[in-house]
Amino acid sequence: MMKDPQLALHGLAIKKHGSAAEVAAITGLDATATEQHLNAAVDSGRAMKSGDKYMLKPAAQVALKMGYGRDFAGQRSDEALQKAYDDFERVNEQLKSLITEWQTIEVGGKSMPNDHSDAEHDQKIIDRLGDLHERAEPILDRLAAGLPRLGVWKDLLLAALEKAEDGDIAWVSDATCISYHTAWFEMHEDLIRVLGRERLE
Repeated sequence: MMKDPQLALHGLAIKKHGSAAEVAAITGLDATATEQHLNAAVDSGRAMKSGDKYMLKPAAQVALKMGYGRDFAGQRSDEALQKAYDDFERVNEQLKSLITEWQTIEVGGKSMPNDHSDAEHDQKIIDRLGDLHERAEPILDRLAAGLPRLGVWKDLLLAALEKAEDGDIAWVSDATCISYHTAWFEMHEDLIRVLGRERLE
C-alpha cells in the first residue's frame, strides 16, 4: 500500500503541474499534509515549486513508476479490479466520442470548433453526459471496492456534472477547473498507473 508522502507525489504526477490543494482534491489527502509532503519533496530535490504550483522532477517520476509494482501489487493481482478497468475502458471510448461532439459542431458539412452559441445542442450533449455518468457509476463503485481512495473520482465527476447541468458549461471540459473531462482524464491516468495498464490510442 502506498504511504501518504508517496501518494502526494503520485497525485502530483497525475496533475503534472498543480497546487497542494489540487493534489489533495484528487488523492483524498488532507490539504495541509499534502503541502508538507510536497514541500519535503522540494527540499529533497524530487520536486520543483513555482508560486503555489509544484512539479515532479524527471528522476522522481522514474522512481515513482518503479515503485508502483510494489505499492499496488494487491490491485494488480485483483482480477475483479482488472475486469472493472476493462469495463471502464468501454465507457471511456463513449466519453471520448461525446467530448469530441461537445468541442466540435457540424456547419455546412464541415467540422468546426463549437462556439457554444447553440444552447439546445449543448444541452443535448450534457443530457447524454448525465446518461453516461449513470452507466459509469457502478463501474466506479467496483474500482473503489478494489482501492477505496478511488472513490474520490466519483465525487469529483458528479460535482462537475451537476455544475454543468445547472448551466455552467465550463464544467463539461474546461481545463482550468476540475471539469468532468479533466477529472475523467486524470482518473484514467490514476487507473493506468495503479493497474500497470497502457492508455489505448
